[in-house]
Amino acid sequence: MINKAFYDLVRTAPKGRWSGIQRNYGPEEVQRLRSGLQIEYTLAKLSRKKHKKDDIYLGWQIAADGNSAGSMYPDQSLYPSNSGPEMARRINKTLERASQIEQSEGGTKRDWFVPIVADAEAGFGGPLNCFEIMKAYIEAGVAGVHFEDQLASEKKCGHMGGKVLIPSSAHLRNLNAARLAADICGVPTVIVSRTDAESATLLTSDFDERDREFIDIPAGRTPEGFFRLKKGSGLKHCIKRSIGAAPFTDLLWWETSTPNLEHAKEFAEAVELGAMGYKFQFITLAGFHTLNFGMFELARNYKDRGMTAYSEIQQAEFEAEEHGYTAVRHQREVGTGYFDMVTMAVTETFNIMDLRDETFYDCVRQFAGKQSLDCYLESDEISDLKKNTCVTLSNGYIYRLSVIESSIKNVIKLFLKQARKTY
Repeated sequence: MINKAFYDLVRTAPKGRWSGIQRNYGPEEVQRLRSGLQIEYTLAKLSRKKHKKDDIYLGWQIAADGNSAGSMYPDQSLYPSNSGPEMARRINKTLERASQIEQSEGGTKRDWFVPIVADAEAGFGGPLNCFEIMKAYIEAGVAGVHFEDQLASEKKCGHMGGKVLIPSSAHLRNLNAARLAADICGVPTVIVSRTDAESATLLTSDFDERDREFIDIPAGRTPEGFFRLKKGSGLKHCIKRSIGAAPFTDLLWWETSTPNLEHAKEFAEAVELGAMGYKFQFITLAGFHTLNFGMFELARNYKDRGMTAYSEIQQAEFEAEEHGYTAVRHQREVGTGYFDMVTMAVTETFNIMDLRDETFYDCVRQFAGKQSLDCYLESDEISDLKKNTCVTLSNGYIYRLSVIESSIKNVIKLFLKQARKTY
């Protein structure tokens, strides 16, 4: 009966969404904590989609070079907590622009808005912090968020030493706070519980009896008062924490220090995932390394070979177009043509010469009935084409783009003959 009430509260949740999910609060608390106006978070509801490889993962690169402080940090939760949601908002704005551009060029051919799975670190604090960052991610259009069981103030990257865990009960409280935020917002946001117990060496408290078997009593406590964990108990600790978190989360993530398939199999069998049960393989470092290595190679090669190095990158871009790469025309990529259309829509008369070259060229391709041309017009040839079109039109002005269609068709053949391939 309680789960049925949550289906009423989160109406976009598909059938079976709450199967096996537990909450430490009831529907009456959700209703009481909502505002008088229920806001629709359309993008956050993308968690309903069954994308296999189309999800976007938003992770540690926020700390490195994408945070709202405008600084560079290691993966230790040193950056402002609103950085992740702000980056998610930017990503969704970029996808929105891509969709608008494609729609303006003849209709969208793909679903640009894919689910984003985002990193909430250790919540940047306690349950109230987890509640607030979950809401911020939902408002930014994120479909899934993961929370780890480290102490936020001592948080370390998964591959760094000296990690400090919070008690199992404290982590479950954080997960419940995140779920409460999603329920209040009315979205079935996917919650991922991550444990760092495999390589953690310290624990803040022995309060939770579920953690006590892993505490190394003879080793004593650290000067900060942390309890030391037994060496070699990390995998077993991960399994126990994951089983305990399973009813309060949608996905389980155990952070490993080494890629060990035997341990992965043991973990999967212990928590009864079946067929290994692994659904995602995050490449959390891809963006950072691709950007850095790409610019390093350009700078290194430019030093030795000058503009030839850059032209080689352009050549690679041209060759990638047949596979769907579109950023060769960089101004088109960011919406020049789209905003030209906005200008024309609100302008009573419009001079064709005011059209940006890329916009005009797109019009040429469209009106010539060609999806793509096997050549690129040079800027002076586009200018000549504009002038001839204006001459064909008695006064050189247009009221709507469609007016120039027949004129362009009449003169386009004269210039395509002289258009050169760009290599």
